[in-house]
Amino acid sequence: MAATSSKKKPVTALVITGIVSIVMYGLLLTKQELINSTFGKGGWFAFLPIVTAFLFSFVHGAFTGHFWTVLGIEAAKKKKEVK
Repeated sequence: MAATSSKKKPVTALVITGIVSIVMYGLLLTKQELINSTFGKGGWFAFLPIVTAFLFSFVHGAFTGHFWTVLGIEAAKKKKEVK
């Protein structure tokens, strides 16, 4: 009998981060006028594109990580160096 993994796959997290990612991209595309006018004001508003990029990166990265985990693809474990 083959050994089975006791790890639970993060399907719920995959679905949630996928939905959040889709909603974020949808809002970005449908609210372009508001985003451009707000981000272009200058001053402290200049940080909004940076914060938005980090937020998109975090959510999309979490989705991608969960996606590969659900598919069963994991990063290779680093081998200990023997001296």
